[in-house]
Amino acid sequence: MNKVMTRTVQLRPAGRPPGRRDSRRPGAPTSRRPLTPPAAPPGPRPTDLFTERLLAVLSGRRPVHWMLRHTAGHAYDDLARLAERGPLRSRGSDPVVRDIGYYVPRAGALEVFARIAAGDRLRALAFRLEQGADLRWRCTAVEMGGLRGPRAPHDA
Repeated sequence: MNKVMTRTVQLRPAGRPPGRRDSRRPGAPTSRRPLTPPAAPPGPRPTDLFTERLLAVLSGRRPVHWMLRHTAGHAYDDLARLAERGPLRSRGSDPVVRDIGYYVPRAGALEVFARIAAGDRLRALAFRLEQGADLRWRCTAVEMGGLRGPRAPHDA
């Protein structure tokens, strides 16, 4: 008789039948939950982090140079021009993020928009994030509700 075995892996372990859980045995787990620890909740998204960072700078709560290591290209210059005007400084209450959305044009890039309530006005904030080779996100462009100053010529 020529019998060909197609399975090389044994279907069930040789010990006891599947699904048997005897809690009376010493050293047996007391619950039916898996023994692996629960996964840690993911950290805040880069869209949320950068919205809060830009909001802090544009409202005057943080200096512009606080964003220096979080920007690339002309974004720092654009942010400095916007911060001079203080578009989110309001009397009374601090500006609040109402909504955040984003679009993924390609892997490693996000185009983000946010609605910011400042006093009795609702403003729009748009910025672009790109992930570098070191896997850190950096802001590469920023605009505020149509407020965008003229760009200075650059050597690139």
